[in-house]
Amino acid sequence: MPSPKLIALSGSARRGSLNRAVLSTAAIAASSTGAEITLVDLNDYELPVFNQDLEDAEGLPDAARKLKTLFRASDGFILASPEHNSSYSALLKNTIDWCSRTENDDEPPLSAFAGKSAVLLAASPGALGGLRGLFALRELLQNLRVTVHPEMLAVRSAHEVITDGVVTDAKWAKKIGDLVKEYVAFARKLAS
Repeated sequence: MPSPKLIALSGSARRGSLNRAVLSTAAIAASSTGAEITLVDLNDYELPVFNQDLEDAEGLPDAARKLKTLFRASDGFILASPEHNSSYSALLKNTIDWCSRTENDDEPPLSAFAGKSAVLLAASPGALGGLRGLFALRELLQNLRVTVHPEMLAVRSAHEVITDGVVTDAKWAKKIGDLVKEYVAFARKLAS
């Protein structure tokens, strides 16, 4: 079976982000299985807050076009998002909103998402590790016709298992790696 092409994306733009550390560990694990990983840093794709008037006047921002091109060429997503008020981050929501837009009548709806798969991770200093936000993110992605892997992982007390942007706790690194390896097999089957 061909190796899946996966986008690894964090919903956090913060330097020293716990979620970016988890994503890095996940991307390494996915690469070890032969998956082709494109690591996307949303700091490199500045997007205005979604606004229908802005879209009508100027069309899709260049950053959204570039992201949509990457997303359309992929088979799925490895997503790590912080939890903000029991949901996923506004940065991730804004990115998804822009990338869900069609640019012309010939473009199929949700072309950046439909038919793809995803695995969801979170990290938080809290006791639930960002789990509540993952349920909200799962619902959104399923509405965009993304098949979300049944298992999710929320790294609780993440500030204790991540040092200088690296998951240093062997138990958590293994949990992240095991889930992502399961997901790559799942994505491979769905993409074939």
